[in-house]
Amino acid sequence: MRLSQMLFVTLREDPAEAEIPSHKLLLRAGYIRRIGSGIYAYLPLMWRVLKKVSQIVREEMDATGAQECLLPQLQPADLWRESGRWDTYTQAEGIMFAMTDRQQRELGLGPTHEEVITTIAKDMIRSYRQLPLHLYQIQTKFRDEIRPRFGLMRGREFIMKDGYSFHTNEESLKKTYQDMAQAYSNMLRRSGLQFRAVDADSGAIGGSGSQEFMVLAEAGEDEVLYTEDGQYAANVEKAVSMPADVEPSPFATFEKRETPGTETIDKLCKFLKCSPTQVVKNVLYQAVYDNGMTVLVLVSIRGDQDVNQVKLLNELTKLAGNYQAKTVLFLTVPDAEAQRKWAAKSLPLGYMAPDVADDYIAGSKEVNSKFLRLVDRTAVDLTNFVTGSNESGYHVVGANWDREFPLPALVVGVRTAKKGDRAVHNPEQTLQSARGIEVGHIFQLGTKYSQAMGATYTSEQGEEMPFVMGCYGVGVSRLAQSAVEQSYDKDGIIWPVAIAPYHAIISIPNISDAQQVEVAEKLYAELNQSGIETLLDDRDERAGVKFKDADLIGIPYRIVPGRSLKAGKVEVVERATHKSQEILIDEVNSTLKQWIEAAIN
Repeated sequence: MRLSQMLFVTLREDPAEAEIPSHKLLLRAGYIRRIGSGIYAYLPLMWRVLKKVSQIVREEMDATGAQECLLPQLQPADLWRESGRWDTYTQAEGIMFAMTDRQQRELGLGPTHEEVITTIAKDMIRSYRQLPLHLYQIQTKFRDEIRPRFGLMRGREFIMKDGYSFHTNEESLKKTYQDMAQAYSNMLRRSGLQFRAVDADSGAIGGSGSQEFMVLAEAGEDEVLYTEDGQYAANVEKAVSMPADVEPSPFATFEKRETPGTETIDKLCKFLKCSPTQVVKNVLYQAVYDNGMTVLVLVSIRGDQDVNQVKLLNELTKLAGNYQAKTVLFLTVPDAEAQRKWAAKSLPLGYMAPDVADDYIAGSKEVNSKFLRLVDRTAVDLTNFVTGSNESGYHVVGANWDREFPLPALVVGVRTAKKGDRAVHNPEQTLQSARGIEVGHIFQLGTKYSQAMGATYTSEQGEEMPFVMGCYGVGVSRLAQSAVEQSYDKDGIIWPVAIAPYHAIISIPNISDAQQVEVAEKLYAELNQSGIETLLDDRDERAGVKFKDADLIGIPYRIVPGRSLKAGKVEVVERATHKSQEILIDEVNSTLKQWIEAAIN
């Protein structure tokens, strides 16, 4: 492609709406153009990158025996009601674009396709002889993000590969799950990215085991905790660890003490000259279930620890049946306005005890009349601890479970693991932290969707059995941008060779120089013919402008037919290192081919 004929406009300044380097660079280099909030056009250079990423994904999926298909983007609400996720996606998470057609039928634009694929399996797979089966697609998905940001990282429309497998048993599912773990690692490796596979929370997709594939980058929205021995890695939402040891309590007897202005753990410990490991803090949450029931949740946890809301949400979801519900729509820390709707009297916030009385709740049909009391494992074994007194300005010291306070019946693990904690698998290893961009996620769904939607097959014994399912997603457009976030410099993008829009760019310093143009045209034809994808910058611009644009768009190799032509050579500059060398014109093709093959393989 000749740059003079391409839709190609670069910007010298960073666009105001762009926050992270990759977003700024993709806009500046003319790869994408913002059309609306979270909505972007993929321009010619970007589309070439996306096609290359898609091809790598496709090849790795096909190699596992998965079959490609294409599913409808418009999905009937009834399917989502069958699975129990319509309210979750339209209200709780609120990420589905929902609409009504002219016949007043409710529809959603697909953020994911578990319901559709399960319906297909339900209608078409009759016997165990048809299993296992694995279908996938590469398609645009839609999610109504509360705050679209970072360009293609968190857009409202994006390209994704999603795959779904059907099995007769867990053993078969686990084999495909392992195949996908390897395929995803291959995809990222072939794309030239540094990544880490980590244990993850299954979130709204559901199921048992799940694993995320994180591209390592400083601007990553996710925190990854891992050990140097390579034996453990997990998203912070899922990570577990051993907390610091408890320090001895300085209090031997139970008493109530005045502690003015000590609403925080830090202030309290300074006032009482004690360790936060000897404090039981009581954190209030408000959970709204899908049947409209509000439940006030009191979590007692060690003072130096924080509640992980994802882990807490999972625990509350398990308890949904106790409130005649299926799932949690919202989980929040109730602010003053929220409290006014259910509090019978003002709560002693910052001074609450584990036994704060239920009569603080004004009973109603919509609000459960009792606190749901949970205790984190970190607080269970504390003795002579400090906690609230249920009276503002006062705490109690020297308290014990089952003496001064009843130990809550529900013991849970909802603490947030953090950098520096000891690893569970080896206490000599401490957790390290890195930032990552989630580009892939694989799930062992089990029978969650097949049971909910009545999707069964006939077993070898003639029984009707629910499908055992797996689900596997890769963000194609997110992966492409994460490559930029991982690799750039002050001059622009540095694309990995495997997914760069072109392998090489020939920059003619002076288009009035007949020899420069002749050599450039010769190399342009020769390189493209031999499979080296090459751009020709034949614009009537200054050499400096062309070199700056070549660096900005990040093409791996720049060829300059300049002063070295007198010696029968051209200058070749490697974008990643800025290393320059002069190569004989007749050897450019073979040299580049060798470099490209080495970079890709």
